[in-house]
Amino acid sequence: MRVSIITVCYNRASTIDQSIRSVFKQDYPDIEYIIVDGNSSDGTQNVIERAIKGAPRNFVVKYVSERDSGMYEALNKGVAMATGEVVALCHSDDTIFDNHVVADYVKCFEETGADMVYADGLFVDADDPSKVIRHWIGGNYSKWKVRHGWLPLHPTCYIKRDFMQKAGLYDTKYKIAADSELLVRYLKMDTIKVSYMKRRNTVLMRMGGLSTDNTKRKMMWDEDIDLYTRHGFKLPTLMKMEKIMWKIPQFILGLFNA
Repeated sequence: MRVSIITVCYNRASTIDQSIRSVFKQDYPDIEYIIVDGNSSDGTQNVIERAIKGAPRNFVVKYVSERDSGMYEALNKGVAMATGEVVALCHSDDTIFDNHVVADYVKCFEETGADMVYADGLFVDADDPSKVIRHWIGGNYSKWKVRHGWLPLHPTCYIKRDFMQKAGLYDTKYKIAADSELLVRYLKMDTIKVSYMKRRNTVLMRMGGLSTDNTKRKMMWDEDIDLYTRHGFKLPTLMKMEKIMWKIPQFILGLFNA
């Protein structure tokens, strides 16, 4: 089973080397790594080009740098370039938790026949990644929870590529919440088969990304309300409030596991 890992970036010269190296450290033997850069202006391309020279021999590496309209267009471009059975993400501010993560996902797919597998993750300080800010415990999947604002942590979601092609990719009308819209759309489907790798951290996420930047909170609120309305939820504002409430226990030592 080939796994296609996608990293999209724009002006991330200070962090993308760590992201790339965390992918290259994976001990799973069949990985396709796709890097989509939005024509960065801060030297990111030089960092990428140096880093990919150290790619393991068994990796297939694809790299493109060209203008795009934002992260979600770049992600769609990456999915279109992918040939693996499973699509995964490693954002340019993030790192994969340890070198056996991809192998564990593949094992879960093979054992469960899932369309999507998700896990747990850690939010860390942007300047000191050894400092954990929030331990995100995904918890078990149910459609009831989705109807009340729960979603898994997006970068922990590995998804079958053929399922994505049938269900549709990221809606680029959303500038911040396209990942939430995609997950809501997928997880509402009656036919989807989902598996959770309980108590398995798979990603380290630096605080300060699109959805964790305080200056973007208003935009994210509006986009969440829009996507809940679009998907037929009768009380979209309540849904948004419930989504926030699911996050609160994550700060309490990650003890919540519904």
